[in-house]
Amino acid sequence: MKVINLISGPRNISTALMYSFAQRKDFEVLDEPFYGYYLKQADLAITHPSHMEIIHNMEVDEQSVVDYINDIAKETNIFIKGMAHHFLSDEPEYLSDWENVVLVRHPRKLISSFSKVISNPTLADIGIKKASELVTYLNSIGKAPVVIDSDELMINPEAYLVKLCDLLHIGFDPCMLSWKKGGIPQDGIWARHWYKKVHQTTGFEIQQKKPAEVPPHLGPLLAEALPFYESLQPYILKNE
Repeated sequence: MKVINLISGPRNISTALMYSFAQRKDFEVLDEPFYGYYLKQADLAITHPSHMEIIHNMEVDEQSVVDYINDIAKETNIFIKGMAHHFLSDEPEYLSDWENVVLVRHPRKLISSFSKVISNPTLADIGIKKASELVTYLNSIGKAPVVIDSDELMINPEAYLVKLCDLLHIGFDPCMLSWKKGGIPQDGIWARHWYKKVHQTTGFEIQQKKPAEVPPHLGPLLAEALPFYESLQPYILKNE
């Protein structure tokens, strides 16, 4: 069976993509299975909402998480929604057994949204540096990921999902375009902090366009993040 591993940053459309795949009858979805491991093992400068609750309710050993995923994959296809910075190893070799999709968003939009929940994030917290490093690593071992951009997807969600499914060698299913309001049973216990907006959606809904404002104190973070985002531009799947 197939494991599709979505490597994203926070405050992207990763949860919407998880909901999209959750509509398929041929896939099970997992919501950030490495989150507990990350919170337990990483040297964090910030405290995440429900930090200890997540650690107490999730597997915190990396290899045990990998084994759990691979055991499920013996029975069904899996879509993993994950965060780039949850992969703490420089070379997580187990990714070579999965089909990896790297989802990026312009750092200005990401930081603007993320800072509404966590006011002083660092470069490590927003995942774009790690995403760039993982793309480099996967390319180096001949397992090039599909790199997608949330802005590209929202130009025409159906057309982009058709392209994505084709690259992943799975048939596109129109059911991926819509879901019911209120979340899904597979939502992580952190959903109450992060998923309020997506719980009100029934599909890939284009948000009202307004400039993303980055708080002045996070201007240096934006400057740090931009080169990593720009380094991924040649790889991004275009919605043309």
